[in-house]
Amino acid sequence: MKWEIAIAQFGPEKGEPEANLAAIEDVLARVVELEPRPSLVVFPETALTGYFLEGGVREQARPAEWLFEELRARYRRVGDPSRPLDVAIGFYELANRRVYNSSLYADLGGAEPRILHVHRKVFLPTYGVFQEDRFVEAGAGVRAFDTAGVRCAMLVCEEAFHSISGTLAALDGAELILVHSASPARGAHPGPGLPGNLARWDLLASGIAAEHGVYVVVSQLTGFEGGKGFAGGSTVWTPRGERLARAPLWEEALLPVTLETEELLQARVEEPLLADLERAWTDLLLSSPGARVVGPTTAGLPAEASAQDEASAPAEASAQDEAAAPPGNGAGDDAS
Repeated sequence: MKWEIAIAQFGPEKGEPEANLAAIEDVLARVVELEPRPSLVVFPETALTGYFLEGGVREQARPAEWLFEELRARYRRVGDPSRPLDVAIGFYELANRRVYNSSLYADLGGAEPRILHVHRKVFLPTYGVFQEDRFVEAGAGVRAFDTAGVRCAMLVCEEAFHSISGTLAALDGAELILVHSASPARGAHPGPGLPGNLARWDLLASGIAAEHGVYVVVSQLTGFEGGKGFAGGSTVWTPRGERLARAPLWEEALLPVTLETEELLQARVEEPLLADLERAWTDLLLSSPGARVVGPTTAGLPAEASAQDEASAPAEASAQDEAAAPPGNGAGDDAS
């Protein structure tokens, strides 16, 4: 089965959600004119407002339901509302008197327009040029969800730098992982060369795809905010980790791509890495001290090794680990 998607490489006006919604409407108008017509359009991280808002996120954050209704109204103006069109888009979310860096996945048309999933960014970079942990709350997990085409999961920027994020998505059945990113250009030089941050993104996205036998779509922000440039260069990766498409650098673009769901089966049969992981996952968690999972420690371990591990784990550390394990960073200035 073929699944048609489009990446909307987008350059929002900083702190101007109404202007950005108008621009998003223009993108949707272009999407519905494409042939073949995409079933899904993927926008980048914080497409509604721009990324570097810092303390301004409180005023710019919007509930997911509000964004869904705005997008739905704009789709009705430019397309046939009886035909489904899915959209995945990054935004600052207001929920339960908290602010999150989130991604919304919704069906804007068809018989039952609805929000299918809201993902809240778990790993918040707070180093270098990034200050997310000062202004937004962290999410609490990575989950897959069903769409009319394939089972999807969403990640937001730095989450892709932590290999566990893609693993959790794949273990929950994701066949397509959408990565919404606002990655400032690094190592950019005059001419057509690829900025250093995008070279690293290629390694990350290719690795997620090949290890888990999934399609990976990376939708990058483009444009400039306060002297910081976003280079674009959005990409799509096959379940074998091969690049299927790349959007241009330093400009907005609409990149249509055809996904072949048969590729998922072929890749997973040829290299059944996900099946190996599924088989070993529980024992790995329960038998690896670094996993910090409370439960039986003897699975696959000699009795004396289990006893030593139990004796060497301080009680206070165990209590702290049960409550929460702090997210790491280390992605440098390539993530957001």
